Amino acid sequence: MNKTIRRASVFTLLLVFALLIRATWVQFYEGRALADDQDNRRNAIETYAEPLGNIVVAGESITGSARTKGGDLAYKRTYENGPLYAAVTGYASQAYAPTQLEGIYADLLNGTDPRLRTVLDTVTDKRADPGNVVTTIDPAVQKAAYEALGDKKGAAVAVDPKTGRILAAVSTPSYDPTSLTDANTAGEAWERLNADPDKPLTNRALRQPLPPGSTFKLVVAAAALEDGLYASVDEKTDSPDPYTLPGTVTDLTNENPDAPCENASIRVGLQYSCNNVFAKMAVDLGQDKVRAMAETFGFNDETQDVPVRAYPSVYPSDMVPSQTALTGIGQFDVTATPLQMAMVSAAIANGGELVAPHMVSRITDGGGDVLKDYADETGTRRIVSSSTAEQLRSAMETVVDEGTGSNAQIAGAAVGGKTGTAQHGENNSKTPYAWFTSYGTSDSTGEQVAVAVVVEQSDAARSEVSGNGLAAPVAKAAMEAALEE
Repeated sequence: MNKTIRRASVFTLLLVFALLIRATWVQFYEGRALADDQDNRRNAIETYAEPLGNIVVAGESITGSARTKGGDLAYKRTYENGPLYAAVTGYASQAYAPTQLEGIYADLLNGTDPRLRTVLDTVTDKRADPGNVVTTIDPAVQKAAYEALGDKKGAAVAVDPKTGRILAAVSTPSYDPTSLTDANTAGEAWERLNADPDKPLTNRALRQPLPPGSTFKLVVAAAALEDGLYASVDEKTDSPDPYTLPGTVTDLTNENPDAPCENASIRVGLQYSCNNVFAKMAVDLGQDKVRAMAETFGFNDETQDVPVRAYPSVYPSDMVPSQTALTGIGQFDVTATPLQMAMVSAAIANGGELVAPHMVSRITDGGGDVLKDYADETGTRRIVSSSTAEQLRSAMETVVDEGTGSNAQIAGAAVGGKTGTAQHGENNSKTPYAWFTSYGTSDSTGEQVAVAVVVEQSDAARSEVSGNGLAAPVAKAAMEAALEE
């Protein structure tokens, strides 16, 4: 054989081998990555070839699917009362990655979850009928909180203390998920929503921790009672008024200069929201004990799934005493979500035990058969003793009956709460955040609900911003809806 031909033949064989090796690599090693790539059009075509499964509230689907006109995507997602439930559902879009429950249960809702496949589906390689997600949301509570927030920027979370079921998760301003579902029109809506300074796509109920202000005083009080620093909520504390922050010449004063805050008991300190009492208490306890109690309630937990991953609420570390004092009133670097503050009230209402909050009751296949029941997996942990919880409930009810939380009073129910007004901006230059965390117990049925509300911004004058004025009425509306017989 001619030497040149021989060399050309060897080179050609090497090229063939290289192509075979590359094809094998792509098929067996990179194939899955390519198939899962969000830019792979085939995935979208497959996902929207058939109607999606649904997200269900109180037996009714709040999602649906509609036939598209033309194009290679046969169906698109639709929503009933989209803005009302946006913080629960998120969105399933032909153009963007799904979020919230739509994202977490994407495989279930589009029929690719292996648990949905029957023997026949396996034989025919047919996509299974999609499953459904059954939520714990109570539509009456969701609507009451949403309407009470109105045009305010804020959020509300309602939890059943006995079961951990999340009855409402509301974030305002909201958006209509339907505007993002169609690939042909989603781009314009996406740009508009992301350019909005009020950030409607942010889930403020679960994923925006803010300084909790005086609502955090409940955590400090729980730590003091559990540690034995004070034997009861009615024992006088060692709390000078004003209180000079340790290592500084800065006096910490109270909102109401006429309030009886000097050496006030925990009950009176909560009733009048005395800063001096809880700042001094945090220093006396020390940051480690306050942090330990905060973490028992759920702070600093980076794996808090409901099943949407909630952003962690934070109690800081490595502070000097003056900073520890400020954490005692929910300032410095303390942050919390409405979910977290609802958990604080829920544990106190439930005798000191916290049932893990969850937003999904069960998931089912297309025929309604249960694939997973989340009620069977709900965990419970003791946060404080039943005695401490009882004392804190008594003090929280004093706050509502005789103190700063009067706007949360409900006829026929025992209501306990704690207001908060958290400073915002350098030197408190911006409008403060208004907080209220609470629980209500029906006198007639014994039913309970815990609710936390934050109002970031409203049309109220700065001087009128308070937890009682802005947040407590929202909590009251949600509690009334939950406790209505």
